[in-house]
Amino acid sequence: MPAVTPKGFRSITRNMGVKDTADDFAVVVSEVPARSAAVFTRSRFSGPSVTLSRAAAAGHRSRGMVVISGNANVAAGQTGTDNAVEVRRRVAETVGIEPEELVIGSTGVIGRPYPMDRVRAGLSALSWPFPEADYAAAAGAIMTTDTRAKHVSVRVGDAVLTGIAKGVGMIEPDMATLLTFFFTDADIPAGELDALFRRVMDRTFNALSIDTDTSTSDTAAIFANGLAGEVDPADFEQALYEVALDLVRDIASDGEGASKLIEVRVTGARDDAQAKRVGKSVVNSPLVKTAVHGADPNWGRVVMAVGKLREETDIDPDRVHVRFGDLVMYPAEPDAALLEKGAQYLTSAEVVIGLDLGIGDGAFTVYGCDLTEGYVKINADYTT
Repeated sequence: MPAVTPKGFRSITRNMGVKDTADDFAVVVSEVPARSAAVFTRSRFSGPSVTLSRAAAAGHRSRGMVVISGNANVAAGQTGTDNAVEVRRRVAETVGIEPEELVIGSTGVIGRPYPMDRVRAGLSALSWPFPEADYAAAAGAIMTTDTRAKHVSVRVGDAVLTGIAKGVGMIEPDMATLLTFFFTDADIPAGELDALFRRVMDRTFNALSIDTDTSTSDTAAIFANGLAGEVDPADFEQALYEVALDLVRDIASDGEGASKLIEVRVTGARDDAQAKRVGKSVVNSPLVKTAVHGADPNWGRVVMAVGKLREETDIDPDRVHVRFGDLVMYPAEPDAALLEKGAQYLTSAEVVIGLDLGIGDGAFTVYGCDLTEGYVKINADYTT
């Protein structure tokens, strides 16, 4: 467990029979009423867990979450909806709260119903109060193809903020991401919490891409029970940004089959939105990803990824600069020594690609990973 944890949260993790042996069920909930904020996938195939949670989140009073991993419960028809409703209702009854006070998440294979006989048996065995929250265990229980649990905990004044996340594939977040949850005992007004949460999500999880595929189940939520008292909102937002960014970098470096973290820093854009589009085009390029994997200093693939954004008519190749780390690769005269330095740099576990567009003061940084044989193997065999 992290050295510090927020007051007043309890958790339980179990194997409910969705996975063979590993924990596939997690609940983390505040002992007292809380304020909340959440954002969700905009996928047209979002599942009933997202639909239920989106409706509940509108009230900004969720106290915690329940997650089943190994099964996305998406495209399972009315059965899937009924099962999600039942799981959330029964957990809420155990805790003694309303179902609308829980965000429910589900992640894994699409198109299969829960094994409800086994799930019901597991739910019947739950009893309140749960033990004091174990965030490492909860982070482990929500994993699918992750190789490690992801959790971060920091102090903010007298309060503590803890974040957990899962996800290493099917990641191109659209208004939310994968599954990520934050818990704090800070006292933050609901409106302020919602606004700062959305700002942070936009610059962290929405800046992440592993493979350009937006999940049907993306859910991001924060729960604040106020037991530690008020904190400075600006300090809290900065702490949330740092915790979220740590989780994003951990997810990117743990991307399915990944061997390297890629960070694309775009500056000199017309505005931040343009910088984000350019950064995503570069980090999502299979040719850029494979060049980084092979430590091939082929900066031509980077300018290709910028150039294919045909609508960005104010990008002038004569003003663009490309860097690998501190090395200016373009514009530069052909130089075998420079290419050798570039190849050496690309052997690093973390690779920074810098792009200055020379237009204005817009800037954005995006995060991703290289593309390896491992990604193909994991996803070719995922359901077989």
